[in-house]
Amino acid sequence: MEVVTSQRISVEVNGTIYEREVEARRLLIHLLRDDLDLTGSHIGCDTGNCGACSVIVDGSLVKSCMLLAVQADGASIETVEGLAEDEELTPLQQAFRDQHGLQCGYCTPGMLMSATALLRENPSPSEEEIRKAIHGNICRCTGYVNIVEAIKAVSA
Repeated sequence: MEVVTSQRISVEVNGTIYEREVEARRLLIHLLRDDLDLTGSHIGCDTGNCGACSVIVDGSLVKSCMLLAVQADGASIETVEGLAEDEELTPLQQAFRDQHGLQCGYCTPGMLMSATALLRENPSPSEEEIRKAIHGNICRCTGYVNIVEAIKAVSA
């Protein structure tokens, strides 16, 4: 019996297709950060609890420390680097800045991706829906109030 230790995969990340040979045990977060040099998504806990590594895979929010890179083969992935166009902040990113929804910034990429996923599904969420959408993201600095205000500021 042959043991497969690596696999060739193809992923589309922020509109660019990448093909890589990856170990079967390699996590998506490590593919993104180490192999593709997309360091916007952060490694916070490696257990799926903090949300700092959140990305959107085929339209669904996922914690990239909980997904093997081989499981993303053929997928379309969006990271925080893919949000802005022409190096201009999106309205959501600007709202985080204007509403002081960030301090140390470690949770910010995951919060932005969670909020992006929410607003695509529900452009006019209530405060309760916003809080539920970001409940998988831990922030130790802001107390969440300004993050919620930033998301409310851009909702329809």
